[in-house]
Order: sequence, then C-alpha cells, then structure tokens
Amino acid sequence: MNAMTPKSGLFLGGCCITAIAAVGSVFELASGQPDLGNLNTAVILAISIPATVLLFVAAVRNANSE
Repeated sequence: MNAMTPKSGLFLGGCCITAIAAVGSVFELASGQPDLGNLNTAVILAISIPATVLLFVAAVRNANSE
C-alpha cells in the first residue's frame, strides 16, 4: 500500500478546489443569470474541468512513484 505524500496532498487539495469550481459553474450557468456573467463562468468551467483531471492524475502518479 502506498502512502500519500505531502505533494500528493497538495495535488488532491487543488483537485478538490477545481472540482468545486466546476460544479459551481454548472449550477451558475443552469440558473440563467450567473453572478460573474456567462462568459466568465464558462471560462472558469472550461479551465476547471481539465485542471481537475490533471491534478488528480498528478496526485496518483506522485503517490505511486514514492
């Protein structure tokens, strides 16, 4: 069993934050009137989805390598 390293923890923390941003953006866009505007909210969503995946993969790879 691999132990989680501090670096993996940081990656997972970033993954959680970006996942929350993605879910929040979806709800904001679904409401019809996002607080930050349609364009800004869509940009946040477009950035946060791949960032979530990349940070999760980085956390898993880091934990497996150590």
